[in-house]
Amino acid sequence: MPVVRIGDRQVGTGCPVFVIAEIGINHNGSLETARKLIDGAVEAGCDAVKFQKRTPEVCVPRDQWEIERDTPWGRMTYIDYRYRVEFDAEQYREIDAYCRERGIQWFASCWDEPSVEFMEQFDPPCYKVSSASLTDLPLLEVTRRTGRPVILSTGMSTLEEVQNSVKLLGTDNLVLAHTNSSYPCPVEELNLRMIATLKEMYPEVPVGYSGHEVGLATTWAAVALGAVLIERHVTLDRAMWGSDQAASVEMPGLKRLVSNIRDIEQAMGDGIKRVYEGEQVARKKLRRV
Repeated sequence: MPVVRIGDRQVGTGCPVFVIAEIGINHNGSLETARKLIDGAVEAGCDAVKFQKRTPEVCVPRDQWEIERDTPWGRMTYIDYRYRVEFDAEQYREIDAYCRERGIQWFASCWDEPSVEFMEQFDPPCYKVSSASLTDLPLLEVTRRTGRPVILSTGMSTLEEVQNSVKLLGTDNLVLAHTNSSYPCPVEELNLRMIATLKEMYPEVPVGYSGHEVGLATTWAAVALGAVLIERHVTLDRAMWGSDQAASVEMPGLKRLVSNIRDIEQAMGDGIKRVYEGEQVARKKLRRV
């Protein structure tokens, strides 16, 4: 069975589901908010938290830099906004120390090559490649050269694009994550059976699920369908300002999500028919012959 080690956890069939609380940019540039989200992930029993790292002048097209927009911090240009929600090295050092203190792993999805180089100073257990970056082959090459495990999300991509990216990355130390990149995603477009399709295509690669839907039931269904990794965006309040908040899970929901994932893991069993000890009394009482 394919297994990839991420830090002190193993990810794959037969292992506990690896649960990632994606903080992303839902911290809105606030370390206090980031700490609260980390706390919530720890209390819920998540295995890791994930951030997003961008170099704004690389990721934002030059013709969008000076476009003004309204933000919670006043009206500002788009490039200034992108910097406003990015943590710098000192802030990430505080996040690194806080995650170590709380005993939870952390890493990031990097949207450009300088961001990968930036994150290397923190010795992350893995990298995530977002669906938006799946076709960014130079970024994939730089990420793979770190030698760390890679989680590759497959949203907004054709099957051919997924195959090309997997070919470049190779199947060693790779985890695929089925996803739909609509925020939030309508349930009829989740296509959870793609989990089985990816497993069949790449039997040597663990396959997980990154959900952007509203609600928890379909994420639990992904676990029942064999997802070995689960990622959901998290927030303190879905009404907070930000593009990802509406598709995120609040802290009470995160606790239910993880708790029920653990129940599903136990409930799946091994597929071998047996009479359990607890059934013996009913068997003796109710069977006529």
